[in-house]
Amino acid sequence: MLSSSSATVKNLPLKRQLCFLLKLVCFVSSVLIFCEFLIYYVVIFQCRWPDVKGGAHMSEKETSASVLKAIILADTHLLGEIKGHWLDKLRREWQMERSFQTALWLLQPDIVFILGDVFDEGKWSSPQAWADDVRRFRKMFKYPVSTELVVIVGNHDIGFHYEMTTYKVNRFEKVFNFTSGKLITRKGINFVLVNSVAMEGDGCAVCRTTEAKLVALSHKLNCSQQKPNHSNKGCSDVEKLPASEPILLQHYPLYRKSDAECTGEDSASPEEKNIPFKAKYDVLSQEASQKLLWWFQPRLILSGHTHSACEVLHAGKVPEISVPSFSWRNRNNPSFIMGSITPTDFSLQKCFLPFESRVFTIYCAAGALLVILVLAHVQLLTPPFYFAQRLISKHKAV
Repeated sequence: MLSSSSATVKNLPLKRQLCFLLKLVCFVSSVLIFCEFLIYYVVIFQCRWPDVKGGAHMSEKETSASVLKAIILADTHLLGEIKGHWLDKLRREWQMERSFQTALWLLQPDIVFILGDVFDEGKWSSPQAWADDVRRFRKMFKYPVSTELVVIVGNHDIGFHYEMTTYKVNRFEKVFNFTSGKLITRKGINFVLVNSVAMEGDGCAVCRTTEAKLVALSHKLNCSQQKPNHSNKGCSDVEKLPASEPILLQHYPLYRKSDAECTGEDSASPEEKNIPFKAKYDVLSQEASQKLLWWFQPRLILSGHTHSACEVLHAGKVPEISVPSFSWRNRNNPSFIMGSITPTDFSLQKCFLPFESRVFTIYCAAGALLVILVLAHVQLLTPPFYFAQRLISKHKAV
């Protein structure tokens, strides 16, 4: 009987240690699950599709039939084998994958547009490295049959103009079914996909092909819209498209001097805003910009490239939205655009992803609490009550 009681007393500290260890494991696991999984649901759940004019008076069936729900993001910059450290790759790709998959599950868009610079090293990657990058992209950005994914080419995918080759362009087009100067029409809405890298205007082979396709597309759209100031000459044999003014999707923004006029918490930093942009590098040239505006007379332009948000009004009436980078490697507060679009109207809303600084703060706070708990458990950190009691007893003894 005595030996049994003695064994129970001896086992008591061990049980306490195991119980404390189990609590620590649960605490650490909870923090990891929240910061690496649940936080994306908590943040993106707060995003709502914007209403378009008349949308509030439509039934749910009419809205789903007439309004196209589009997600627009840009500059994912999947790291390659040359500059990409494996830990950086693992972290950034996990963040983007969880954000994208969570957004698809919660928001259920009809279509997703990625505005270029999908890869960071597409401009110089070998065939083997390219295949690996594509495999990782397809894993991260997989999508259900109910959603369509459209990818536009960027300078990091095929190189700047002086690095761009027919081989690189064809390689990208084969994977993403992208054509330099392509029109897609969904729910009566015309989207023009532009290879802005090829808008150099120097007559290069890819540039000539791209401009020729854009001119032909412009003619087809103008014939379909039957504008009073547009001659009907040559329109008799042209395939008629929906008479909706097009939306331009491209990587480079149209020409602007700088980001000095851009506002918002995800615009460029104050020291970057006044740095002049270099035409044909940071933005399109004035000539190329005027061509696109003249050819298509778009109602909206969506672009990326600068990694920061900006809203510009061209010719006093055509809005352009520069979409910030989707990668935490490029900014602390990535985001994407949610668009409710009809043939005659559109409404845009920004959806921010978890701020990396906040995730880091949660980890730091959890780490500090963990250290305090461990120190208190091993009695290296005396709880205040017992510390005060000990002081009083010592004082009485004296």
